[in-house]
Amino acid sequence: MPDLDRFIDRTAPLRLLLVEDEPTQLLILAHKLRQAGYVVDTATNGRDALDKLQVGGYSLLLTDWDMPLMDGVELCRALRAAKLPNYVYTLLLTGRDGLDHVVAGLDAGADDYLVKPVEDIELKARLATGRRIVMLEQSLRAANEENRRLSVMDPLTGACNRRYLMDLLPREIERAVRYGRPLSLAMCDLDHFKRVNDTHGHMVGDEVLRAAVRVLLEGIRKTDWVARYGGEEFVIVLPETSLADAHALADDLRAQLQEAVLGMNGMAFPVTASFGVVGSEGAVIAGASMDDLIAQCDECLYMSKTAGRNRTTSQPLRSSQGASAGVP
Repeated sequence: MPDLDRFIDRTAPLRLLLVEDEPTQLLILAHKLRQAGYVVDTATNGRDALDKLQVGGYSLLLTDWDMPLMDGVELCRALRAAKLPNYVYTLLLTGRDGLDHVVAGLDAGADDYLVKPVEDIELKARLATGRRIVMLEQSLRAANEENRRLSVMDPLTGACNRRYLMDLLPREIERAVRYGRPLSLAMCDLDHFKRVNDTHGHMVGDEVLRAAVRVLLEGIRKTDWVARYGGEEFVIVLPETSLADAHALADDLRAQLQEAVLGMNGMAFPVTASFGVVGSEGAVIAGASMDDLIAQCDECLYMSKTAGRNRTTSQPLRSSQGASAGVP
């Protein structure tokens, strides 16, 4: 079971939206809520409140029932239908105390219900309950996001893992084909990496891999991504990138790796890398597949290795039918 508390600051003030059409009551309630430690914004009708909720990042909603333009029940219903990225705990205030009104408010999406006039101590207690629920929801959401991130990440290097590559690369190809955009792929292999493990041990080898990935990640754009293909081999996916630009980027990464100081515990030694690059100058042709890109990248990488290593070799992408991508 993950430690949920580490994902969220439980002492941070929560943003609360107070919706009340009576001006005096609005000012009094807003003052009391701010004194209780909440960051309070206000609205005087449900329609304005809904607009604020959709952009404001609120955690709590305290709303009157009877309001112009959109009442509290309609606001609750619209809020739940909006499916905001974070949960908004909703407390409905009203002078209606019949059971049918309570049921109507809860059915519309309110989490709790208070009948006016409300005692300050009870209002604060109900909001404290809402805070606990919001904290739990935020913690679980953050933990789920962390689990999702870990499921697609290589645990040693912090690059994406091979599963992510196999899932996402076909989508990148499909998008490039659909919208007539270029796409390139680079494969990087650290030269003579086995010597590092054999000479200095796997702990040093692992640190070299992590350091190499840091160089790659720092040298690419935000739209590019790096996946560990296996061992000391990495694939760099370059959307919206022509073959010429991809070759230039890969060769720049190769130079950065050659200049980087990789090692640990005071030991440092030069590490070079060979690159193979495949891509399209124009739109990727229909019929190109993930297997095409990876196989041709591997060909180019092999050519770099056999030509002496520490170099970049590139070629235009060909589909499995033999046509070159981007060439009419």
